[in-house]
Amino acid sequence: MNGIHRGLLKVSGGRLGWTAADMPVLELTTTGRRTGTPRSVMLTSPHQDGDLIVVVASKGGEDTHPAWFLNLCEKPQVVVTLQGAPGLVMRARVASARERERLWPIVTAKHANYAGYQEKTDREIPLVLLEPADAAVDDPGGPSGPEPLSG
Repeated sequence: MNGIHRGLLKVSGGRLGWTAADMPVLELTTTGRRTGTPRSVMLTSPHQDGDLIVVVASKGGEDTHPAWFLNLCEKPQVVVTLQGAPGLVMRARVASARERERLWPIVTAKHANYAGYQEKTDREIPLVLLEPADAAVDDPGGPSGPEPLSG
């Protein structure tokens, strides 16, 4: 799908390809955990709240995490490019249990395909929160803090 997204963006001069399944599409650039080189992937974002962008590490319900997720677990500084905007340096983190408990129903109410993906796998599909790199987290998930970024 990434090739299709990129091709559509290129052929349309950036006019098409920034939405899919009624969700905004973003380009997420991570740092390769083995190579140290930039790796970009096109993802949908089922929920945004101000500067917070939620992406789902679903991999279509497969039993393994997507490579982009494993990359940001190693190096949480990422670059996010949205339609018509320059890339923004952001910090990625896995939603805490409390955050996921609040956000998962919002995500699946708007986009039931994610609930179907969760039913296909035994792994808990992570919700990844993308926040401005300089944003202070006032409530990072309660007393235990944010979930560690681990695969």
